[in-house]
Amino acid sequence: MNWLDDHDVEYETLDVISNDVAYEEMVRLSGQELAPVIEVNGQVLADFGPDQLAVFWKQLTHKQA
Repeated sequence: MNWLDDHDVEYETLDVISNDVAYEEMVRLSGQELAPVIEVNGQVLADFGPDQLAVFWKQLTHKQA
């Protein structure tokens, strides 16, 4: 979340621990039970850290260009 905040990216946070529906959606999107998971325009990144998120985001922006 810090990386997203630092780059002025709007996002929605879902608590997959207390919300069964959010948990099921996370598993459906990512195919696994580990968080975090981010989905942007149908592209999914799961179980990642800031470095992987930066690479993912760069790839997304190049696809949109």
